[in-house]
Amino acid sequence: MSKIHSTAVVDPKAQLDSSVEVGPYSIIGPDVSIGSGTVIGPHVVIEGHTSIGSDNKFFQFSSIGAAPQDKKWAGEPTRLTIGDRNTIREFCTFNTGTVQDKGVTSLGNDNWISAYVHLAHDCQVGSNTIFSNNAQIAGHVQIGDWVIMSGFANVHQFCKIGDHAFVGMSTSLTQDVPPYVLLNGNPAQAHGVNIEGLKRRGFTREQINGIRTAYKLIYRSGLTLEEAKAALLAEEQATPAAAVQIAHMRSFLDTATRGIVR
Repeated sequence: MSKIHSTAVVDPKAQLDSSVEVGPYSIIGPDVSIGSGTVIGPHVVIEGHTSIGSDNKFFQFSSIGAAPQDKKWAGEPTRLTIGDRNTIREFCTFNTGTVQDKGVTSLGNDNWISAYVHLAHDCQVGSNTIFSNNAQIAGHVQIGDWVIMSGFANVHQFCKIGDHAFVGMSTSLTQDVPPYVLLNGNPAQAHGVNIEGLKRRGFTREQINGIRTAYKLIYRSGLTLEEAKAALLAEEQATPAAAVQIAHMRSFLDTATRGIVR
């Protein structure tokens, strides 16, 4: 208990590892569990059925695990789960899920979430993402691993963003974004492959070239989406060095539900 500030309010039913630090005037609700090494800064509210892993850092004034901003929510015990080693900066708002979807909002591991980010009900965010200041994510959105959301980018409900995509500043998304794609604008437009990000993450030249070829088939060939998927399958078979990446893009097209930014 020595790591919990005297002015913090921690419900006795909350489950906190003995190494958790809680700063001044923070409030922890009864259905919250927090893993080892996590630091809760001052004036943070963590409530709802919220599970937080190890070695996370919450900065001041965030609201974590509050009820979803959805009129259909009727008090059901939906959840928020946060993994390990995440940094959540000032004034972030993460809501729990709804029974109309998965019932859980989730954030993976090793994410960098900057100030004023909103993560709405039932969002599923992967690992190693970066959300810059004021990125706003509506309900039911799925965001893959290694995605970068620039400042003031916003995403319409039910959209999907594939792994390694880069969303530029003030971009407004109303459709799905395939993996590896770089896009910007309002309305959003694709502007090529996130080559610099892929290089930083150790993708080989052959893999990047294969991704670029796949991008051209989707965006520059004049093919319909169905024709592009068939062309991607042929390219996948002809390019073993990048077969996994091309297959990943093709699979995403098969599961896109709002159409893709194109």
